[in-house]
Amino acid sequence: MKALRVPFYLSILTLLLSSCGYNNMVDKDETISQKWADVETQYQRRGDLIPNLVNTVKGYADFEQETLTQVIEARSKATSINISAGDLTPENIAKFQAAQSQLSGALSRLLVTVERYPDLKANQNFLELQSQLEGTENRISVSRKNFNESVQDYNKYIRQFPRVIYAGWFGFETKGYFEADAGTENAPTVQF
Repeated sequence: MKALRVPFYLSILTLLLSSCGYNNMVDKDETISQKWADVETQYQRRGDLIPNLVNTVKGYADFEQETLTQVIEARSKATSINISAGDLTPENIAKFQAAQSQLSGALSRLLVTVERYPDLKANQNFLELQSQLEGTENRISVSRKNFNESVQDYNKYIRQFPRVIYAGWFGFETKGYFEADAGTENAPTVQF
């Protein structure tokens, strides 16, 4: 009788763990890591374009130095914050997002200021860089959306019964989302 207990317990354990979804949890976790890398790639692309944009704008001697300095400082701060895929907590994502939002704000101020310089607006290098930045912002938006969809799929998967039990055993925790910046729910006021 004792000899039958070990195979019996092993078969019960195998049956329980066969539906735990461990491999699916690993797969979904890796998908999040890949989507996060896509997000970082797009932000890096934007960071790489900014020095070219600043140098093009610097060519106009009377351009506001303060605006350029703000863009350079915001870029430096934004590129200094790196989060590994294993540390995608809501707090870390919020820090990363705050630095990127500061850079977005500085770029917006730069582009608004450019409106007062017709020669600069007509400069082919500037127009090309501005177009690339707009495309990059769209890519960032798509990457963030894809990342959030992967996080939702993963979080939903590990929180469903019985996987919630196994996820806890194996150390799978919920991941954080990119969230909208404060105040973006209000439409901007446009005055002519």
